[in-house]
Amino acid sequence: MVVPRPKQHRSHLAKGDIPNGRFYAMTDFTAQLATDADRCADMLDAIFNAQTILAPRLGDAMRYAVLNGGKRMRAGLVLGAARLASAESDSGTYVDSRALRVAAALECLHAYSLIHDDLPAMDDAETRRGKPSCHIAFDEATAILAGDALQTLAFEILADDATHPDPAVRVALVTTLARASGLAGMAGGQMLDLQAETRALTLAETEQMQMMKTGALIVCAASCGALVGG
Repeated sequence: MVVPRPKQHRSHLAKGDIPNGRFYAMTDFTAQLATDADRCADMLDAIFNAQTILAPRLGDAMRYAVLNGGKRMRAGLVLGAARLASAESDSGTYVDSRALRVAAALECLHAYSLIHDDLPAMDDAETRRGKPSCHIAFDEATAILAGDALQTLAFEILADDATHPDPAVRVALVTTLARASGLAGMAGGQMLDLQAETRALTLAETEQMQMMKTGALIVCAASCGALVGG
């Protein structure tokens, strides 16, 4: 199976980087996604190690939720978009630490949403990615706080000058994530999803709910990657 490879300037490509013209094998894509997931996990671990954690149980719950595997598709979108946007992207393997920090922020935000989505008041799910949900592994109150703390950590990462030296870029990153995760994005979409439990949604309403609850953060990941990539 092959998929189109986005156009890149020839000077950014190593010899033989595109063996079949404009196409590359799906195995190359999945390998890159796995590599990006590992790099993002390493960045998340480094960010947690740099935190002063005065409430260890809360820190453990946050780590449990965000470092428990997953495909890290949103992180992959951040890093892929950053590579496409960056003039330093030679042969498609370059990943700047700035882009990795943005990817980590998106994963923190996504993990927060999963914790809250699994709560008894929401989907009441006992497992996540084959493991006990955060509120089962710890307790409901700790899970709520872990989600809250992961959400704020996402914005703390983006606002830090280690993510980008230009404050205008940092503001754009924060604004983009806030819009994608708030009333007009993920939170609003979750509300529509809850309402769908009591009545059947029309096709248009279902599409709107999916675009807000899931699509908004996916669009945000690609947009933020492009922003940090220049």
